[in-house]
Amino acid sequence: MSPAVLIGLAALGGGLGAAARYAVDEWVTARWRRDFPLGIFLVNVTGSLLLGLASGFVGSTGWPALVGTGVLGGYTTFSTASVDAVRLVRAGRGGTALTYAVGTMLATVGAALLGLWLGGL
Repeated sequence: MSPAVLIGLAALGGGLGAAARYAVDEWVTARWRRDFPLGIFLVNVTGSLLLGLASGFVGSTGWPALVGTGVLGGYTTFSTASVDAVRLVRAGRGGTALTYAVGTMLATVGAALLGLWLGGL
């Protein structure tokens, strides 16, 4: 497959992933009426799990990583999680911000490790 086609597929996948992230975040936020940004937290944890799985399959079967780069790269978002933590601090919710930032890091790394293990690496 040519590099131009791969770039196009990654861009398309990134757009689909970003749309999925928006939909999940909106759905969760409409139902979760608390300061903790649960939607983005769940997006990042599930995306890390799925990326771990995809990476595990790449290592054991040669499955293309395009889904990881495109779809899951567009789906997950470290930048939004960072902005959410800063917003919590600015709102005087320092404890929640710390819990969110540390919890996000631990949960996403743990989910990625679980995905790698389940994927066979």
